[in-house]
Amino acid sequence: MERKKLFTILLMYLFAWHILPVVAQSNPVRFTVQQKQTVPDEVKVIFTGTIDAGWHVYSTGLGDDGPISATLTTEKAEGAEASGKLLAVGKEKNVFDPVFGMKLRFFENSVQFVQKYKITGKTYNIKGYLEYGACNDQMCMPPTSVEFNFQGKGPDEASKAIATTPEKEANDNPTVINDTATKLIQDIPIPSIIDTVATDSTSLQTANALWTPVIKELNSFNDKQSTDDSSLWHILVMGFIGGLIALFTPCVWPVIPMTVSFFLKRSDNKAKGVRDAITYGLSIIVIYLTLGIAITAIFGANSLNSLSTNAVFNIFFCLLLVVFALSFFGWFELTLPSSWANKVDSKATKTTGLLSIFLMAFTLALVSFSCTGPIIGFLLAGFATSGSMIAPATGMLGFAVALALPFTIFALFPTWLKQAPKSGSWMNYIKVVLGFIELAFACKFFSVADLAYGWHLMDREVFLSIWIAIFGALSLYLFGILRFQSDDSSKAMPVPCVMLGLASLAFTIYMIPGLWGAPCKAISAFAPPMNTQDFNLNKAEEVHAAFTSYEEGMAAAAKQGKPVLLDFTGFGCVNCRKMEAAVWTDPQVAERLTKDYVLISLYVDDKTPLPKPITVTTPDGSTRSLRTVGDKWSYLEQVKFGYLAQPFYVTVDPQGNPLSGSFAYNEDIAAYVEFLDNGIEKYKGK
Repeated sequence: MERKKLFTILLMYLFAWHILPVVAQSNPVRFTVQQKQTVPDEVKVIFTGTIDAGWHVYSTGLGDDGPISATLTTEKAEGAEASGKLLAVGKEKNVFDPVFGMKLRFFENSVQFVQKYKITGKTYNIKGYLEYGACNDQMCMPPTSVEFNFQGKGPDEASKAIATTPEKEANDNPTVINDTATKLIQDIPIPSIIDTVATDSTSLQTANALWTPVIKELNSFNDKQSTDDSSLWHILVMGFIGGLIALFTPCVWPVIPMTVSFFLKRSDNKAKGVRDAITYGLSIIVIYLTLGIAITAIFGANSLNSLSTNAVFNIFFCLLLVVFALSFFGWFELTLPSSWANKVDSKATKTTGLLSIFLMAFTLALVSFSCTGPIIGFLLAGFATSGSMIAPATGMLGFAVALALPFTIFALFPTWLKQAPKSGSWMNYIKVVLGFIELAFACKFFSVADLAYGWHLMDREVFLSIWIAIFGALSLYLFGILRFQSDDSSKAMPVPCVMLGLASLAFTIYMIPGLWGAPCKAISAFAPPMNTQDFNLNKAEEVHAAFTSYEEGMAAAAKQGKPVLLDFTGFGCVNCRKMEAAVWTDPQVAERLTKDYVLISLYVDDKTPLPKPITVTTPDGSTRSLRTVGDKWSYLEQVKFGYLAQPFYVTVDPQGNPLSGSFAYNEDIAAYVEFLDNGIEKYKGK
């Protein structure tokens, strides 16, 4: 019965791992608007905004070269006139942004914008809208409008505030719209939009096809990528490899034969000993899987998704890996308090049954921490910043399976223990090599923070110089030239170490031309972008879109017979500029964008006015006025693709059908190249 309970618990953990829901972001900025008459001849229009954690709303008067400033437009003022400028009230932050080369002023958590109107008649009617911009570390909202339409009485009579107008743009959600909203979008009439570009029946039919929503198709691509894509399998395999490496450390490998022998000898029959050993292995899986699930529960799904570009966390992981590397080099030993292991071990000896076995597995986790801790920390750092909510649990599942496997295998086949390698100095070699690898990856995490803050401390040539030094030193160690205190200097290095040393030396030589601008494609996913390198003999030129009109670009793609990359961007989008500087300048990406695709950049903050304002229905059933070209492109992004944030990239065919899902802010060049290649392959397949 106890064994059944353990299996039930394990199944519950696996079930939780599979069904952990993705927490959809709600609307990050919510505004209410009201009028307030403080004196008889003056009325204030007050916009009160609530801002979600991690997001910020830009202040007023940032200038034309910066992000979207908060501005107020008065469309009608009968019996009243605007008095003074739009005022921003709240705790304003003033931070220098290296991308725009200017100080940006913005608000977090909450803000109020106030516009005063002087009443000049017996009655008044004021109508207009507030436009604002909002961003977080990964994406930006398009310019969003909050409309108002107020009436009241002047100073000669008692003034009354008419019912206020609620926010019109509550639908602006920077996540994929849910199924209910999708159904509403499918019913949105769009001929009024098409009429602005189509003048005859043929062009009207073509434009109608281009505007047809493809949200379900795009979601199916993204869902397929999230389930069939190799990313989670890659994380599972990396966790498994990490578990295998942990096995061959001095803290774990010597414990295996003792533990298996204990289970076989303490049982009356071999079958019970085998069952106990298998239960011991399953307990290890439950312990480490619980750790992975706990990481997600502690940080939260949204936090894990933003860790990949969060500077504070990346600096923390960098320092953590440096500490782990020094521990593996033998400078000091990371251990948990011995009292913990003693207490758990004491409980294990006093109890019986499944609980005793589980406590023994927990004792192994505590005792082996000095060896497994740095490996687990290294893996969790990568899993947590992968952007996937279930990555920590997936990685720890792979790690635990690899760690538990030998206990089960050797219990089933005890004679194999005689053929297993004996403990020796080779286990210390593994620890030191892992120290070099963790030191190298610490540079990657620091590089992310350096790019986020624009410190320019870890530019590409600095990064390559450090990696060349690290892997060069690793080569010397594997050749036996460089030694540590924990090594046995009297023995020559074994042949496998020398062969790995040659591989490390070859990798070191491969990176050296990168100091002068060689692409070094094998490390492009780890090194800072090419545009951060000062001395570059292979200077990559910037990539610019050939078209900024959706209809014109699609027509050109149909004529040229090429797929299309739609780039929903903005003049004031910080992360859009980062993608263009860090990813588009990479030679692999630039070649595909210029030769294989028709690139169309659609600026959602383009202030060019439309011939006339267009009133459209939004997914939540409310109405929205499209006044500018930017409004049109943001509406296209919403109704056709079910998304409303920038940067946002979609590969489509000339008829507007998606080819390879979508891509948002992510400076992973390898992933972006794969995204583009998938679109090219799908288009050729058609």
